[in-house]
Amino acid sequence: MAKKKILLISLAIVMVLSLLAACSGNNNSSNNSGNNNTVNNGTSNSNNSGGSTNSGGDGGGAAADNPPPDPVTFTYFNAGASRNDVETKDTMIGKIYYEKTGVNVAIEHLVGDVAQKIGTFIASGEYPDILVPDTEIDKVVDAGGFIPLNDLIEEHAPNIKKVYGPYFNLMKHSDGNIYFLPFDPLVGEYKGDFIIGQGAFWIQHRVLKELGYPKLKTLDEYFGAIREYVNKHPDEDLIGFTSLTDDWQFFAFSNVPNHLMGYPNDGGVQINMETMEADDYTDNEETRRWLKTVNDLYHEGLFDETSFVNNYDQYLARLTSGRVLGTFVYGWQVFDAFRNIQASGNGDLEYMPLPIVMEANIKDQYIDPPSFVNNRGIGITTSAKDPVRIIKFFDFLLEEENQIMNQWGIEGETYVVENGRLTRTPEQIEKLRSNAYNEQVGLTYFAYYWPMWSQASTTSDGNAVSPARQPELASDSYTQSERDFLAAYGVKAFPELFATPDDRPWYPAWSIALESGSREEVFTTRKDELMKRYFPRLALAAPGQFDAIWDEFVREFNKLDVKLYEETMTRLVREKAAAVRGN
Repeated sequence: MAKKKILLISLAIVMVLSLLAACSGNNNSSNNSGNNNTVNNGTSNSNNSGGSTNSGGDGGGAAADNPPPDPVTFTYFNAGASRNDVETKDTMIGKIYYEKTGVNVAIEHLVGDVAQKIGTFIASGEYPDILVPDTEIDKVVDAGGFIPLNDLIEEHAPNIKKVYGPYFNLMKHSDGNIYFLPFDPLVGEYKGDFIIGQGAFWIQHRVLKELGYPKLKTLDEYFGAIREYVNKHPDEDLIGFTSLTDDWQFFAFSNVPNHLMGYPNDGGVQINMETMEADDYTDNEETRRWLKTVNDLYHEGLFDETSFVNNYDQYLARLTSGRVLGTFVYGWQVFDAFRNIQASGNGDLEYMPLPIVMEANIKDQYIDPPSFVNNRGIGITTSAKDPVRIIKFFDFLLEEENQIMNQWGIEGETYVVENGRLTRTPEQIEKLRSNAYNEQVGLTYFAYYWPMWSQASTTSDGNAVSPARQPELASDSYTQSERDFLAAYGVKAFPELFATPDDRPWYPAWSIALESGSREEVFTTRKDELMKRYFPRLALAAPGQFDAIWDEFVREFNKLDVKLYEETMTRLVREKAAAVRGN
């Protein structure tokens, strides 16, 4: 503690000298926030976070007529995405921030197993300055890898206080400290998406076109269409259906029964809307039916048997090859691949999202309801030598003009303003279909995984923070093939194909942290291991062996602490709902 105080005093002296040198200035901005590829919050708490904010400090930067502070490069490891590593000053957006603040960030992205990589940091006690541990975030907190942010926020981060303040009760650890900043505090009015960033059954355009644009609702209808197309093209080496199962993304396969029964992505449980009771559906009949369907497809030659050995990049390569007719996946997992397909110019190979359910009378819930995910975020580690400057940079990013830049890019380059509304020209839309161009601008690196307004938010003048939620851009941002298909189905935007999400104040249940080392946490680990061991066996089971393997799986599953887990999740779901409602 003494060392920390000395450091803060020293930094305070530096800041005073900087002020005397006239290196800083106040930035006025209005905060009203938003989110693109993940869930967003629209609870009553979020309504308090709109309005103008004063940065109250230099944000790590400098006044317009004065040089920025001395340059500095912070290290940042992002376990939430697999992308090209970059120094932010080498992007268009990052260069602007570097000129204003002197801050450059060297971002390294995950390669390989997330648990192993984060475990290496924890074991050594050596971390990058900034860390997004993704699914391993609780382990970093429990290991003491993050510094508490409470005092830093209070002393140096008025924008963080303004944007995140309504959510502080959901962000505090059991010891009362805030160790990381989540990615989706809503500011302003909630704006829905016109793309499908969450789960869906995707199907290639050419299948629907050749079959006369059928309205597919049920699982049987969906696979019936794929089966019919394959039978009509026996010599084209087609892949009927493939799945993403790599590492932590296995949920893209195991979550499917949940969606088929009309539930949103609450993780491994289905929550009763009336009682908020949690049911683990891993051994439910619907899970059995999903796996039996996959097994039947496998024996017909319609299921891609490499699904259980392909890594993430290989899965994406399958999609971009043009051979895969269908897949279930979350949109945010495959946007880059879909952009590559669009860039090819062959609309027949593009994918259309469908809200497939088990039976026609089930109301789908694929689109996320407004929410706040409080168990993912970005933190400053104990290895950081200048946490004050980092928190000030975080605060700087939360200014409205910078939130617009992080999502829209650079005015004149990637967007224009017409009559006060942010929009894009056809040329800009086309250029942004290129992943390489997105990286060059910096949108790939700044649009997510930073302290940020939810992409469902709005700015002080009513514009959507995220281009994907700006109504004027909906039709223009679709490819010609997408527009043709939407017209064929009588809608103007993809979400119109999906049911409106029901309000779930606890959502998502998977964001509720379990006590580290508890029996409930051990249960989730063992359940995941069990599913990864048995689900491939069930999907690829030899004729006549499926039922015996399923019965064996259920026996093993019921040896775990299922009841305790369900009881604990029921209690925690009710507690989160009460906290969100302010009870």
